Amino acid sequence: MRIAVEGCMHGDLDNVYSTLLYLEKVENTKIDLLLCCGDFQAVRNEKDLESVNVPPKYRTMNSFWKYYSGEKVAPFPTIFIGGNHEASNYLWELYYGGWAAPNIYFLGFAGVVKFGNVRIGGLSGIYNARHYRLGHYERPPYNESDIRSIYHVREYDVHKLMQVEEPIDIFLSHDWPLGITDCGNWKELVRYKPFFEKEIQERTLGSKAAAELLEKLKPPYWFSAHLHCKFAALVQHGEEGQFTKFLALDKCLPGRKFLQIVEIESEPGPYEIHYDEEWLAITRRFNSIFPLTTRGANFGGAQLDMNDCRQWVRSRLQTIGAKPFEFVRTVACHDPSQSVSNSSCTGHFRNRQTEALLQFLELPYLLDKTLESRELTHSPVLSTPRDTVAGSFDDGNEEIPIDDIDEMEDLAEVYDGDTENGKQ
Repeated sequence: MRIAVEGCMHGDLDNVYSTLLYLEKVENTKIDLLLCCGDFQAVRNEKDLESVNVPPKYRTMNSFWKYYSGEKVAPFPTIFIGGNHEASNYLWELYYGGWAAPNIYFLGFAGVVKFGNVRIGGLSGIYNARHYRLGHYERPPYNESDIRSIYHVREYDVHKLMQVEEPIDIFLSHDWPLGITDCGNWKELVRYKPFFEKEIQERTLGSKAAAELLEKLKPPYWFSAHLHCKFAALVQHGEEGQFTKFLALDKCLPGRKFLQIVEIESEPGPYEIHYDEEWLAITRRFNSIFPLTTRGANFGGAQLDMNDCRQWVRSRLQTIGAKPFEFVRTVACHDPSQSVSNSSCTGHFRNRQTEALLQFLELPYLLDKTLESRELTHSPVLSTPRDTVAGSFDDGNEEIPIDDIDEMEDLAEVYDGDTENGKQ
């Protein structure tokens, strides 16, 4: 199986797909799958742009809307995770994962799927210690604080991934696992990214949660993005002879290293995206403690037995099959002939894919539940202990540029997509 891996998409689907089609032609090969490591920017219309954490002058439609509307169809099956520059309102509709557009699949805030017999897991967002142990309290339309926290990784989603026991072949995270630079040529990295050196020396560059998942899951391949550079590392897991090949990639710009083709041993195709039995069982087991306020999850409150969940899911999959529920549009798409979107709604839309999945698992729909106004109407940073690892920053304005005019602007973009951070 030949898999293309892309770093930060930033909504530039047209150029990424055209590059891959060109590679297929000149190298006389076939690409089976595209993986994207975040900042995908699945922006359907102008209203979605209001949920993307970038300054207004950088809010552009780019090209995803063409694939959402059906004007274009992705030429390769595409699987992506979220980063810190996303249409967060749309990704929240698909919290459990689902088709963002035909042939383009979002793994969810955390998720595992199968592509053929290759098992692919992922964690969306970036690590920030201030929000890590909180629940998913943000709801669209997001206020100025929510739009800067909705994409922060939560312990609940990481805990679910930590329950995975069967081997994962490929794992995706947006930010790098903390300490990954120890396993690669970090001195070469800081030659062209000198502002990383202090964080590397202080061991604050990267995600603590991703590092814990790397240690637990030990996948043969781990791909990331976020820091807008290419970096490779080889992680040895103890004396067991297990290794993880880590690769981070850049964003889609001319002359940048944003794509890599890897060959994975697999059964012969054709290949399709299927639900993963173990992951559905984990989802069913822990959905009763889904934290929807600022309070974190009570992991001891999960009453269902994992083996029972597994057998129940297996029986259900035998009945309906493992293909994800079909894509369905939920809002009006961008119309380039009009100056503004004809849709005035900015609240939550129930995605029929999500509803169908929850009905299949016999779980309640919780994504629009307010629960006593969510206890707070702003980001609860003062209620959370500070941490010294990556992601613990002071509050402030997060407006940043998202182009690469110079290294300082690139640095500002890397750090959580904001200037509140001080440092990562």
